[in-house]
Order: sequence, then structure tokens, then C-alpha cells
Amino acid sequence: MSQQELANIAGVTRQSIGGVELGQYAPSVAMSLRLAKALGCQVEDLFWFEEDLPEVEAILAGSVPKQQQSRVSLARVGNQWIAYPLVGNDAFRIEMIPADGETLAVIYPDAGVSASGSDVGASSVRVKELPSISKLPLASEVASNAEGEAQSQKGTNKVLVRLLDDIDKLHNTVVIAGCTPVLSLLARATERWHPQLRIHYRFAHSKAALHSLCKGEVHIAGMHLYDPKTGEHNIPFVREALTGKSAVLITLGVWEEGLLVPPGNPRGIKTVSDLVEFGATIVTHEAGSGGQMLLERKLQEEGVPFPTVKGFTHIVHSHQDVALSVVSGMADAGISTASIAAAFGLGFIPLHSARYDLVIIKEYLEEEPVKQFLSILGHQLVRSQLEILGGYDITKIGEVVANI
Repeated sequence: MSQQELANIAGVTRQSIGGVELGQYAPSVAMSLRLAKALGCQVEDLFWFEEDLPEVEAILAGSVPKQQQSRVSLARVGNQWIAYPLVGNDAFRIEMIPADGETLAVIYPDAGVSASGSDVGASSVRVKELPSISKLPLASEVASNAEGEAQSQKGTNKVLVRLLDDIDKLHNTVVIAGCTPVLSLLARATERWHPQLRIHYRFAHSKAALHSLCKGEVHIAGMHLYDPKTGEHNIPFVREALTGKSAVLITLGVWEEGLLVPPGNPRGIKTVSDLVEFGATIVTHEAGSGGQMLLERKLQEEGVPFPTVKGFTHIVHSHQDVALSVVSGMADAGISTASIAAAFGLGFIPLHSARYDLVIIKEYLEEEPVKQFLSILGHQLVRSQLEILGGYDITKIGEVVANI
């Protein structure tokens, strides 16, 4: 809404709203309460103290790069704080995800035949129970039924699920698809500040994330795709994919994309054409990812045929895997970001500054879990997390960059 619209609802002047936004005017308690009511939130969601964060002394459990600020995780052990460096693979966590339920049966349409075999009309469904461990079919039985089952289950994606948790908790869930590790960091931070909120983060490259959004599988898709024809990030791809739907693009920030190389860049790589000249092996992302599209674009700009690059078909599925391939010596270079290079202590050759946006179907903006997630983007504690991570320009975090 505009400043004037908010002022009308809150019963104040437009100049007062402008003064508050610019930090030139401290609102009264009454005005703060009216603003919070008008925006459907708590006063604490609108205002907080810009105070210095506390400091503690801690024992470092491990090593960090010299003369460099490092991210750490803290815990109180006995009577002292212990700082665990979030460097390299320790900056990521692979966890077993608790299940919300278990599938009991496949549900698919069956014109006129119900589960009991009676004729109940064309809108009925047929339910096929999934086998338990003791009822698993023999290989011969699978082979004999394969052709018929393939036809029956074609186009089916519905299952009957037995819940293992309170359904109210499941309602309060935001699902995000994307490839930047920052999304998992934001997910954990959001759950810390909104304990009743769940963030389900699904790793997917940009085009796959957008596809999931179009299919109605996620609330939010993260993207960092560049269109050289228009010089725009993400917007042309969203406009093409979202037919008949309206969406908003909210930016997380601008990150530096480029080549990860071993510390000190021993091969002296400066451009993608050097990969061929020096006989370097590269690791790439899967088709449809921002990293793969960047590499292909740079090779084309420098007139380098794809087949001449060693390891061009060596595909990994995450930025972490790119870094691990370079660290282990499996590859001499790979496309990723400056923040990943810093986390693993690798060299970095910048190639492109990409804007990373969150794409949200407009109707989802009214859902409370989505509101809670978006509300933390501009919070001081979130900004602090991204600033210490490095490799991101977050001056415009939370801004709407497009309505489609």
C-alpha cells in the first residue's frame, strides 16, 4: 500500500509515515499500535533497537583462516563458551528429516470402479494399498504386472498418508525450493524467531524451483537466472513460465558468481578460456541451473567450443559439491559463488553479479506462514548473518523488484 493509504488506515498524516520510514521521527506508543494494527502485525515486527550485539569470550574448537573474520557456532560447555568454526564442510549439515506421515496407499482415478469393485460413476477412485515389508512381491510378480500397473498409475501422484504429527503443526509450514545455501540459513533463523513456524527447504536449481512453483508444489521459488537478451535477472523466465498466475519477486540480494579454484590459483586461471589453454578440468551443475547457464554463456562469449573443456559433463547437484570437487582435486575449477569459496578457503575468479530473487504466487502472500517468513528478511539479526557470510550485497534485501 502507499504511504497515504497506510496513513488513512492508521489515522495519521502521510508526512508522519514518511518521517518514520526515514528514521527522522520516533512514533508515539499510540501511533505504533495503530500502525501495527493497520499492517496486521506486532509492534515488535515494525520496530527494534539498533543496538550493539553482545560479545562473549570463547574457546576456539578448531582453526580458522588468519586475519579473517569467520562464522562460528557457539555452545556453553561446562563453565565456558566453545566456538565451532563454520568452515568448509562444517558449514553445512546433513540431517535425517523427521517424517510427517507414512504412505498407506496409492489413489488414482478409475472410471466407474470403486475400491470395492462396485460401479459408482466416473468420479470414483481406486485405492491400491502399498505392500508392507512382509508382503513385498516377488520379482516374477512385478514383471507380470508391470505393464498393467504402468498404465493404471500413469499421471497419478496422490497417496493416502497416515499422519505422525499434529496436523496443526503441518498447517504452519512454508515450503521453499532453491539452490542457495542462504535459504537453509534463513530457514533455521526463521524457525528460531518463530518457533511455531516450519520451513521445509527443498534443494532445486533455478528452473526446477520455478517449475515446482508453477505446479503448486511450493510457496516460494529461489532463482538467479540471467537473460542476456533483455539484460534482466529472473523476470523474463518467470513471465514465460507463469501463465494465468500472478507473482511477486522479492530480492534476497546480489551475489558474485564465478570460478572456484584451489587456494592460490596454482594454474593461474583468469577466464573460462584458460580452462582449455591450461588443460584444466571443470565440474558443472545440471542443465537449467544458473551456474550451468553462466558457464555456457561465458564459453560462448569467448568463442570456446563446449567439447574442448575437460570434464564438462562432470555434473554435480549443489554448490557444496562443486567446492568439494575442487578441494578433493577431482576438478581444477567449478562454477559457484564467492561465499562458497570463502567457506572452503578456495580461490575465486568473479564472472558475473547475479540477483537472487524469491518468487511467490501472490495469493500465497496472504498466508500467515509466508508472512512470518518474509517479515524476518529485513531484521537486523538476519542482515548480520548475511553480512558475515560474505559474497552478498544485501542493501536491497526484502524489496519487491517486480509484479507479474
